[in-house]
Amino acid sequence: MRNKLRKIVRRAQQSFEMTTRPKVAKAFKRAVAEGLFDVEWYQEHYGTFPHPLAAFNDYNEKSKSSNINPSAHFDTEFYLRSNVDIYLGGVEPLTHYMYHGRYEHRASSGVINRWLPSTQLLAKETGSWKQQKIAIVLHIFYPDFVEKFAASLKRFPTEVDVFVTAATESIKTSSLKTFNELQNVKKVKAVLCENRGRNFGPFLVNFSKELLDYDLMCHLHSKKSLYSGREQTQWFDYQNNYLLNDKHVVKSVLRLFDEQKELGIYYPTSFWMMPAWVNHWTCNKGFAEGFVNKWGIDISDNFLNYPVGGMFWARPQALAPLLNENYTYSDFPEELLPNDGSWLHALERTLGLLAEKQGYQQFFYYPPQGKFTTDKSYISSSYYKSPEGLQSDIQNFEIVSFDIFDTVLRREFSEPDYAKFKLGKELVVAGYFVSELDFITQRNNAELACRKQRNFEGDVNIYEAYEKLSEILDLDKTLTEDWANREFHFDLSMALPKEEMVKIVQELYAMGREIWFVTDIYYTKEQIATMLRKIGIAVPYKLFVSSDLRKRKDAGTMWTFIKGLVDESKKSYIHVGDNVRSDAQICGDFGLQNVHILNPMDKWAIAGFETPLLNNEKSILKWGKQISNFGRYPFFGE
Repeated sequence: MRNKLRKIVRRAQQSFEMTTRPKVAKAFKRAVAEGLFDVEWYQEHYGTFPHPLAAFNDYNEKSKSSNINPSAHFDTEFYLRSNVDIYLGGVEPLTHYMYHGRYEHRASSGVINRWLPSTQLLAKETGSWKQQKIAIVLHIFYPDFVEKFAASLKRFPTEVDVFVTAATESIKTSSLKTFNELQNVKKVKAVLCENRGRNFGPFLVNFSKELLDYDLMCHLHSKKSLYSGREQTQWFDYQNNYLLNDKHVVKSVLRLFDEQKELGIYYPTSFWMMPAWVNHWTCNKGFAEGFVNKWGIDISDNFLNYPVGGMFWARPQALAPLLNENYTYSDFPEELLPNDGSWLHALERTLGLLAEKQGYQQFFYYPPQGKFTTDKSYISSSYYKSPEGLQSDIQNFEIVSFDIFDTVLRREFSEPDYAKFKLGKELVVAGYFVSELDFITQRNNAELACRKQRNFEGDVNIYEAYEKLSEILDLDKTLTEDWANREFHFDLSMALPKEEMVKIVQELYAMGREIWFVTDIYYTKEQIATMLRKIGIAVPYKLFVSSDLRKRKDAGTMWTFIKGLVDESKKSYIHVGDNVRSDAQICGDFGLQNVHILNPMDKWAIAGFETPLLNNEKSILKWGKQISNFGRYPFFGE
């Protein structure tokens, strides 16, 4: 797969780099003549330039990594998302389109307004913004980033002090020499760091308290990916553009901080080529409990605003509880760290919450609009999509698989344990348990005991759980088997279709697509098939149930199995599901395409409604039904 991608990227680069590559001035004239580059429009959005060609050069360079637009008639993000080889090849999208893409019938579009900030911050001339005491904090792992940072610092509009944590002695030496030669750099401190703590640990160990003496600090680090067989620095370039390199943006940031003392932390909106769920806790909430206890922050929401990648501007005072501590490298987890799921990944996600706890606001820059804003809703902008749009995203794949619960099937009252509660009510009346909660606790503990017997490998089914319950309570197995059937039928009676999703399944099958369902659940394969019939799934499909296969999505074993089937079929494949970890992140780790959708609870929270606790029957009956109805379609825009 990777070798194939490398060949595609190489062809895209070669076709663009061949002798017919247009000269910049010639391309500029053509773009202006065709209305694809509008100098006035561009400057209204992205600042003034000394001459029109400079504006065109600015667009060409930034558009390889940023979702900015040259005019109202060309959407950069659409072109690069539709033609990933151009993105991975680092090719200027507009010039490629004019000279190659249109003749290759590549998809393009006029500007699409994916998100419009509800607030706008306008930077004003304060007269004192240049007097702010500024620290630039750089963690440099790759030697070539010394020159990259130096090129940006050379353009910086005020004097700064530079703090460097270097991965090697040669990087340390190079940093001291290079940065000290810059006229606007007053002081350089560089230290050799241990390979521990990633980009956070070194600066906290070496500089944390010293940074409290500054008005502002900017933290960046070197970042590369080799996914396509060539160095990919688009994520870094995006961050660097809107944190350090873009003079218009940087001046505005400094003015806003100087004028509006309530602003505490700034960063550009999340990198546009990242998945929709990037602003989610994923598997990191457990690692954040220490910060909750120490700082009193609230981590109840699943989605949150934070500087993805750990690059940001901040008032050190906004992060004082973090900076005003003594650190050693032993405070940080050892390498090798996973791609996600560690104390450091949790720390990154707490920065915005900590600034807010300190009484400050977060603010952001949204490149497509060229606007600064305090509007935090950009994190849900990828979840605005019509059913037709969702179907369009997945209909070109030969195999489309779906999760089941909260994807094509919804429970009438949202709460998964409500079927157990209803059964518990009957068993309390019959004298087997003292309360519904007592039954649910013992039933779930019996299931947990089964999992422990299996060393948490594979999965268990509902009958195994109830058989274990019969052993624990010394009851007849036929009695608890009847309980298992009754629990299922309570759940079945409350199973409702997510109508738009069921319709998409039907239409995809009518288009000749293979339909698969993949679910982690304790119900048997036959029970799940019964549920699918209940919600109107009448087309042929393949069904993969964890309790049947003894493989789970959240453990990765199901995806190992699915990937083997996909590779054997040699067909294109995509999965659709609501669980950020098991349906999106882990699925993607196996190289499988996926679309993350919102479960009803997350959609409810993102819409701004207060999330109720569904911990008693009254609350379940009142709020559970409303949440289920609201979340019937898993995007906004139905």
